[in-house]
Amino acid sequence: MINSESAEVSKEPHHFRFHAPHLHLQSVFGGDWFALKAESFARFFGTPLFLVGQTLIVSVWIGVNVFGHWKFDEYPFILLNLAFSLQAAYAAPLILLAQTRQADRDKAHAEADAQHREALASASEERQRLAAAQTQQLLDLMKANTDLTELTKQLSQRIEKLTAEVHERIVSDKTSLK
Repeated sequence: MINSESAEVSKEPHHFRFHAPHLHLQSVFGGDWFALKAESFARFFGTPLFLVGQTLIVSVWIGVNVFGHWKFDEYPFILLNLAFSLQAAYAAPLILLAQTRQADRDKAHAEADAQHREALASASEERQRLAAAQTQQLLDLMKANTDLTELTKQLSQRIEKLTAEVHERIVSDKTSLK
């Protein structure tokens, strides 16, 4: 679980930053000790430890009542049946509430993940736009460089022509003076 204060204080992007807006959502159980214990108890019903433990208790119960000296629940085991009914009466709502709580968390995570994907898509589009603008700037700079190179070539040719003309005049003036 992330702390909303730590997500706001941190300057670096936190990988759960898109989950922070959903922290205010309260689940069916709430956030108190009863909620946490009830959910952990509901989760315990599906564990191998519970199934093995219940099988052992039922086996001992039946063994004591069939083969033991103390027969407190004889066949058809009405007290055992009542214990199973009581267990089912509490287990079913706890399991359903735990599933509802998990569904709330899954929904919040799905919304946060969708926001994250949208942010990634926006960032990707921004990078593509910047890359296109930089590419256009590079093309403009290359065109300007080509234009300057062409102008330099023209000026060099003009200087060469003028130098040749000046040289020819100086040489023709020297020959006319002699």
